[in-house]
Amino acid sequence: MKKRIMTLAAILALFSFAAMPVLAQVDPFGGRINEINTALGLGNQDPRTTAASVINILMGFLGIIAVVIILIGGFKWMTAGGDESKVEEAKKLMTAGVIGLAIVLAAWGVTIFVLNALLTATGATTTV
Repeated sequence: MKKRIMTLAAILALFSFAAMPVLAQVDPFGGRINEINTALGLGNQDPRTTAASVINILMGFLGIIAVVIILIGGFKWMTAGGDESKVEEAKKLMTAGVIGLAIVLAAWGVTIFVLNALLTATGATTTV
């Protein structure tokens, strides 16, 4: 019973932070936030656009990894020398690479759709 009460209290504490007012309108830097961001190397880009760029880069890396897996499978197949067990292993590797690439492409498509919908809904001037 104590464990349930503690879990409920922890969940309520987490949700209480969501109800706190957002102080995003307050500029503690006296209107010099763009200068400070540029000096720190953070740039002046919208954080939503930056997050979309990071997601696109990660999806690109995952796509490259899937293609490399397919290439490794093809290399193993070509160097199998007629050994059926090596050919089967290579086929499995290539199949896994193709499935992985399909998943990455589908995830990328969904991500682009969701990010564009969010950027449009929040009034951003640019889309992904």
